[in-house]
Amino acid sequence: MWLGNRCQPPKDVEGALDALFGQPVGHVQVIQYSIYVRWHMRAIATTRPSRIYLRGSGKEFFADAPLLLHEYFHVLRQWATGDLTIPKYLAECFRRGYWDNRYEIEARDFTSREIYRYRSLLAQHRNEALPPGVHPIRRKTAVGS
Repeated sequence: MWLGNRCQPPKDVEGALDALFGQPVGHVQVIQYSIYVRWHMRAIATTRPSRIYLRGSGKEFFADAPLLLHEYFHVLRQWATGDLTIPKYLAECFRRGYWDNRYEIEARDFTSREIYRYRSLLAQHRNEALPPGVHPIRRKTAVGS
């Protein structure tokens, strides 16, 4: 694919996102190393219906919880509902600028509200993926330091 190549989220990430959004997210295509993103100036990711285009690697993206939630919110709660379209987004940007347009504000608000819940769900899904009898390694904290 000339726009980049497709990558899949790790199972624990996909499971946590499914639980957080209350719907399957497997249909969302994540395209890493996308040339398309480079047309968007300094953007590290951009979205279209059912797609997330990344400037960098999928591995980096799936490890960056705030960016991950922000972009999946655009796809699942804005593009998929028809609330977000290219003309509407451009009109918002021209009226209010990138940072203050309502689509970006909504995505940032969602991310800040749900980030801890996502991390908790991610930890649960990681633990579920361990073989029977294997327990996660817990870091010991220094007492009195």
